[in-house]
Amino acid sequence: MASHYIERKHHHFGWDNSRPPLLTVKPGDIVEFETIDASGGQLSPSSTAADVGKLDFGRVNPATGPVFVEGAEPGDSLVVHVREMKPSGWGWTANIPGFGLLAHRFQEPAIAHWHYDRDLKTPAPFAGGASVPLKPFIGVIGQALAEPGSHSVVPPRRVGGNMDTADVCVGATVTFPVEVEGCLFSLGDTHAAQGDGEVCGTAIESAMNVVVQLELVKGRAPRFPVIDNPTPRGRHIDGKGYLVTTGVGPDLMQNATDALDQMVDLIAERLKIEPIQAYLLCSACADLKITEIVDQPNWIVGCHFPKIVLP
Repeated sequence: MASHYIERKHHHFGWDNSRPPLLTVKPGDIVEFETIDASGGQLSPSSTAADVGKLDFGRVNPATGPVFVEGAEPGDSLVVHVREMKPSGWGWTANIPGFGLLAHRFQEPAIAHWHYDRDLKTPAPFAGGASVPLKPFIGVIGQALAEPGSHSVVPPRRVGGNMDTADVCVGATVTFPVEVEGCLFSLGDTHAAQGDGEVCGTAIESAMNVVVQLELVKGRAPRFPVIDNPTPRGRHIDGKGYLVTTGVGPDLMQNATDALDQMVDLIAERLKIEPIQAYLLCSACADLKITEIVDQPNWIVGCHFPKIVLP
């Protein structure tokens, strides 16, 4: 078993099975990836809403890599063990016009900066006296597609990508189906915290170093990624219960929009902050959940806001 390190300068913005790998590893090897934030370094602690409006979308969601795994072939499973995440202490959440579940309501750029302790023991402060307990995870994680050409990392795919799933945290194991020789594995878009749904389109976007161990299982590919998270998922944030708003109707997307819309107004009023700030806060900590999907013709989506965040 060997250990490797990849600097953040070695990154890419699309999956492409013709891209040369940065290094070749054996199954069982450990790799530390240095990542860039989701803006690709375009935003900094001094950035303003105006800078959000100028983002070059050709440079968002960079992934560090790729890594060639010896012996990997289509039909195999790539098994990724997340061993460690090393937070930077700064992150951002932004409203990007035209992006997010309430894009119709919030049409101007906005940004919130987060400064937090790297040991993660103290919740990150926010406007109105709110504070968010942190639990880092990897947003972009995956490998090259079988289809030739360049493919955006932004949408999630069968082989991974921008999964934005909080279960991909330290201690978790993620199993991917392999589609190309050597996998060509990469990761990036690390987050300090996020609510399920990432409702405004961004979480607490924060550059980190990530240490993973890569293993291979021959001939046993899952149909889609499988995550084994052995750690308690919400214990750090659910100690005081939740406020829950609902959306009810035959369209799950509309239900999610309605539930979130109500929660934004509720939190804005409760904390005496602007609705746009409440929207960004919800993206960092509120979970959208399908709470009922069998009593046709209407289903229920709940927006769960953790009360521990409130002052």
